[in-house]
Amino acid sequence: MSSYTNLNALMENYAKNSLAGCSCALTKGEEIVYENYAGFADIEKGIPFGPDTVCRLFSMTKVIMCTAAMMLFERGKFLLNDPLSEYFPEYASPIVVKKAPDGREYVEKAQKPLLVKHAFSMACGLPYANPESVTGRAMLKVQKELREKYGRYDLQTEIKAMSQVPIAFEPGTHFLYGYGHELVAGLIEKVSGKSVGQFLKEEIFEPLGMKDTAYRFFGDISSRMAVVYTKTPEGKLVPNEEQFTDMHAPDNPYEAGGAGLFSTLRDYTAFSRMLACGGTYKGQKIIGRRTIDLMRTNQMNEDQLRDFHNPYLDGYGYGLGVRVMMSPAEGNSNTPVGEFGWTGMLGTWASICPEEKFSAIYMHQMMPNEEVYHHLRIRAAAYGTL
Repeated sequence: MSSYTNLNALMENYAKNSLAGCSCALTKGEEIVYENYAGFADIEKGIPFGPDTVCRLFSMTKVIMCTAAMMLFERGKFLLNDPLSEYFPEYASPIVVKKAPDGREYVEKAQKPLLVKHAFSMACGLPYANPESVTGRAMLKVQKELREKYGRYDLQTEIKAMSQVPIAFEPGTHFLYGYGHELVAGLIEKVSGKSVGQFLKEEIFEPLGMKDTAYRFFGDISSRMAVVYTKTPEGKLVPNEEQFTDMHAPDNPYEAGGAGLFSTLRDYTAFSRMLACGGTYKGQKIIGRRTIDLMRTNQMNEDQLRDFHNPYLDGYGYGLGVRVMMSPAEGNSNTPVGEFGWTGMLGTWASICPEEKFSAIYMHQMMPNEEVYHHLRIRAAAYGTL
């Protein structure tokens, strides 16, 4: 029996019973040792999922973003314990949401400064804009005002405006998934003197041959995008393209830190195997091995770990932009301590293991992504090949 039989069967089952289509690749050293596609990128047009299929990465952008930023860290462009205000003066005096004994919420000046590392480790107190909290609602208000004033706007404009938002807790005391990596992307722009898209292209995509990875549509990319399907409670897959079109428009000036890139399976495996091989790819050093080790070192205290954990992330801590395996037993996982990566809202998933010089990349495009079901089974099958 092939060592990849289980993966093949799993993917075929997904495509037949759970989603439209998917792709998966495993790398060992600098070689792709497994590559498979199942189902359709576009059911209605009968287009199969294949090597040319382009997927929206959403939060799998974060691994690329934080790697890029840490390349600049290596060059002495910033330190992780620098005050964020050294690069964004508007954040010199953050205000924080507090709760009185009677449950009333109020704001006051934060007692601690925001540090650069708080942006990397999602400890800056800024979620994604949402209507469910004082901070989230204030962020929605800022975005609404920016749209009314500018229509479209760039990342630096938004970062500056977000400085007026009260953060959800004292800096560094809790984990709150959200806006931190927008600040990381803004930092890249500040210290490199380039747009984040240009920096990624010159420093990562071109050296690794990632020709189909970018923020904005070019060439025939738009015709190769996998359709995003919404899965109804009855299990029907309904095309859902409208809300994802503008983010990749050629004239959209906004380049996000936590989402926004698209890529192919082969492109992302070039990136993942570089990290798995200690930062070097085909003889070219992209980032230092010890810097990767720092990225995959847990940054969270006990309170933050409690904020972080859920059935999908059991056993993991959080490093500088990546989940990192701390306890395979707690995570019910056959991945070793130190395995790291992240996932994306539409079903993309990355796992990187420098100890084995191994990486696994999986992609589908569906809402909800059903990540607990799909990704944890792929993880078990992928690491079962070692």
